[in-house]
Amino acid sequence: MAPPASPSDGSATLITGATEPVEPRRPRRWGWRALVSFLAGGLIAAAGFGAAQLTPADESAAPEPSVIETVVTTTAPPNRDSGTVELAPLDTEEPAAFVAQALGPAVVQLETPRGLGSGVIYDDGLILTNNHVIAGAENVDVTLSTGRVLEGTVLGADPNTDVAVVSVGPGRDLPIAQLATGRKARVGQIAIAIGSPFDLQQSVTAGIVSAVDRPIQNTDQSVVAMIQTDAPINPGNSGGALADRRGRVIGINTSIQTDGFTNTNVGVGFAIPIDTVVRIADLLVAGEPIEPGFLGVRGEDPPGGEAGVILTEVTAGSAAEDAGLVVGDRVLSLNGAPVTEFAELAGLVLANQAGDVVVLEVVRDGDVIELQATLGLRADD
Repeated sequence: MAPPASPSDGSATLITGATEPVEPRRPRRWGWRALVSFLAGGLIAAAGFGAAQLTPADESAAPEPSVIETVVTTTAPPNRDSGTVELAPLDTEEPAAFVAQALGPAVVQLETPRGLGSGVIYDDGLILTNNHVIAGAENVDVTLSTGRVLEGTVLGADPNTDVAVVSVGPGRDLPIAQLATGRKARVGQIAIAIGSPFDLQQSVTAGIVSAVDRPIQNTDQSVVAMIQTDAPINPGNSGGALADRRGRVIGINTSIQTDGFTNTNVGVGFAIPIDTVVRIADLLVAGEPIEPGFLGVRGEDPPGGEAGVILTEVTAGSAAEDAGLVVGDRVLSLNGAPVTEFAELAGLVLANQAGDVVVLEVVRDGDVIELQATLGLRADD
C-alpha cells in the first residue's frame, strides 16, 4: 500500500479494521480493542476500531440495554428543511459551548459488529458517516444524543470518497444539523468536533482549521482533498461532525495523522469537506451512479522549487486535451484551490463528478492563463 500523499516524515499509513466484534444491544465494557495495521505508521481511520486502555467498569453498575426500534428505510429525495436545528444567537464568549448545544443533538453514535463510530443527522431520517465505519454491515445500531437507540440500515456507501449514508426512516422528528454547504472552510477559523471517541458519546473538542484541500489517502487508497484540523479527534470520531463557530457542519471527521508510535490524536486530523460529502450522499440516496471526474494528465514537481505541478503527459481524447492543456504546462490551481503536488491535483479532480466544469490556472511560456475543462470518465483498464 502506498503511503499517504503528504506525510510529514514519509512513514504515515492507514490503520483500520477491528477483529474483535462488539455485540450490539449489550452494556459495553472498557478495554483493549484489536488493531489491524497494513504497515507501521501514522494515518489512522478515526472509527472506533483503535486501541484504548481504560479502567474496567463495574459490571453491576452497567446501564440497562436500550430498546432497538426496527424501521423501514426510505430512498426519498432529501428534504433538509424538516426539523433542521435552529441556531440561537451566536455566543462569542463560549463558541464551543454554543456549538455543543446547537449541533450536539444531531450527532449520533453508530455501532456495527466491527466497532463504533459517529454520524450526523443531515436530513429526515438520514445520517452521514464514513464508509469505513459501516463497511461490511447492512444494519447499524444508532444511539441518539438522548440515549435512545434506533436500528438503521446502510442506504449506500462510496469507498472512493469514504462517504456513507444510514437511514433510520422518516417522520421521527429528529434534530437535523445545519450544513455549511457552499461556504469553503478558511485556514485559522474555529473548528469544533463532536463525536464518540473511544465510546465517549457526545464528546466535544475544539481547535482551528489548519489547512484546506489537503490530499489525504483514505482506506480505499484513493486521494481525497480534506480539511486539516487540530481539534482533537480519536478512534470513534469517524463520521462525526466538524463544525464552524455557528454550529454548521463544515466536514465529516475521517482520519488522524500520528508520529507512528501512538494511535491517538497529536493535533493533526482530517475531515472530508461537507460539499464533497453532500454531493456523494445525494447520489447515494437517489440511487444514481457515482462517477468521479477524470482529467487525464500526469505530472511532477517543477524544477527549482517553483509553485504548481508540471504536466508530463496529457491523455489523448481526455478532458485535459479538450481543454487545451499541453505537456509542459504548470498547473497552479483548480477552482481556486492551490496545487502544490500531483496528489493534490488528483484529489481536487476527484472531488468533482464526471461532467463538472473546472477552472485551471496554468503557467505557459511565462504567462498565467485560465482554462476550463469538462471532466470525463476514466476509461476501463
